[in-house]
Amino acid sequence: MIGFRKSYGLLSETSTIEETRNPAWQRHLPARAPLDWLSSGWRDLWQQPMLSLVYGVLIFALSVLCVWIMVAVGWDYFLFPAISGFMIVAPVLATGLYAKSRALEAGQSLDTRSILLARPLAGAQIFFTGLLLCLLLLVWMRAAVLVYALFFGIRPFPGIDHIAEILFTTPIGWAMLVVGGFVGALFAGFAFAISVFSIPMLLDRRVDAFTAMGSSIALVWNNLPVMLAWGAIVLGLFLICVATGFIGLIVIFPLLGHATWHAYGAMR
Repeated sequence: MIGFRKSYGLLSETSTIEETRNPAWQRHLPARAPLDWLSSGWRDLWQQPMLSLVYGVLIFALSVLCVWIMVAVGWDYFLFPAISGFMIVAPVLATGLYAKSRALEAGQSLDTRSILLARPLAGAQIFFTGLLLCLLLLVWMRAAVLVYALFFGIRPFPGIDHIAEILFTTPIGWAMLVVGGFVGALFAGFAFAISVFSIPMLLDRRVDAFTAMGSSIALVWNNLPVMLAWGAIVLGLFLICVATGFIGLIVIFPLLGHATWHAYGAMR
């Protein structure tokens, strides 16, 4: 009986240790953890900076091209949902930046090809996750149109030049902002939870997409205060990018990409 108790105690202790090491159960990250991730991301950004900055330029060019196409074909009513929805698919677009940070951690050599054509250990699973995020973006854009129709009916979109006046000077506009902001926050929160750690995990490990997304949700939930702070930092920096006409993406996007890798590293 005594031997059984000793064995049982050893098993319990071992199980506790394993649960502590399991990323899905790791808690008690310090409140300053997001600042540490940013600091590490800044350091990675300026190691062979041209790789990261070229990446940022490509993301900037892609963003400008998408905005120009939407305006040119008369889809300007999709512009604001698309800009806010950019954060949904951004983790997939940052895969090469995760690869650079991983290579720096491992002391491996870096080149443009290895960054732009990063090969995830999970293979096509990362593309499946990216497809799900793109579908989520499309659903969010459709939901945004429905929210507009809910408050303004079948009234045509007034155009970019007049939408600000309608939104900020009328009661209906303010009501739509509140409801649209709430709906958008639900989409953004869900996308953040399933992608913030799943994309780096798929790059780093041989796991399936649903395991990675489920682990990401668990990691976010079990470290909720820190992750809320991290989400607020990401949102604030993204608003700076929008305010600068996306020029800020050249530096801020690589910074957040590298920092996200270190956020994932803190959970491993």
